Amino acid sequence: MGKLTGKIVWVTGAGTGIGEGAALALASEGATLVLTGRRAAPLEEVAARIGAAGGAAHVQPGDMTNAAAVKAIADWIETTLGRIDIFVANAGINILDRGWDQITAEGIDTVLHGNLDSVFYGAIAVLPIMRRQQGGQIIVTASMAGRWVGLMSGPAYVAAKHGVVAACHTINMQECVNGIRCTAVLPGEVATPILDKRPVPVSAEERGRMAQKEDVGDLIRYIACLPPHVVINEVMICPTWNRGYVAGLQRKSTN
Repeated sequence: MGKLTGKIVWVTGAGTGIGEGAALALASEGATLVLTGRRAAPLEEVAARIGAAGGAAHVQPGDMTNAAAVKAIADWIETTLGRIDIFVANAGINILDRGWDQITAEGIDTVLHGNLDSVFYGAIAVLPIMRRQQGGQIIVTASMAGRWVGLMSGPAYVAAKHGVVAACHTINMQECVNGIRCTAVLPGEVATPILDKRPVPVSAEERGRMAQKEDVGDLIRYIACLPPHVVINEVMICPTWNRGYVAGLQRKSTN
């Protein structure tokens, strides 16, 4: 019996990348998964892998930037499965034209809706359910860009992820009395499909040195398995070969 046997876990952005890694890791602990993303096919593939390993997964496609759709999925989970124990808010996106000299109003909307609004919509959908339960856990995929300001990820993404981290802390401040806890997970570079949205292509060799989706998924599994009386408010996970550090060393050696 796994540590999450009997728990209902909703994972967004679950078809690929960190969401996929998290869903598989949480299922390995016995949780029943609800998988959400825009595209049904990748979600069905993840659900099939969970089922083949003896687990249970339900596919609920949806757009996390649509508040009504998000609430409808949360309501379906409560009605069908009875509760939501853990919500993994992982859905996110970035764009290629991200610098101040490139970004458009449409691009800003895409990034803010996909990374910030989606977390807020998910939170306000699950929090009433968790309050009724007097317990629950929210785990949010933020980013190192949500703690340190830099240009690589683009100003909209940096602003969105800073907002996400702040939101996580305010959930703990208000909802701790209801037995609800929230963790902001801040990954550095992870070899996921979002790298394909980088203006400068990332090579296969570079991706191989990065953290992998399974690494972050296992961290999310660990957080989810913590006893209810403790919370990790914020945690970072980065590749040992940190390209930012390496670039700094290279600049130092040329000075």
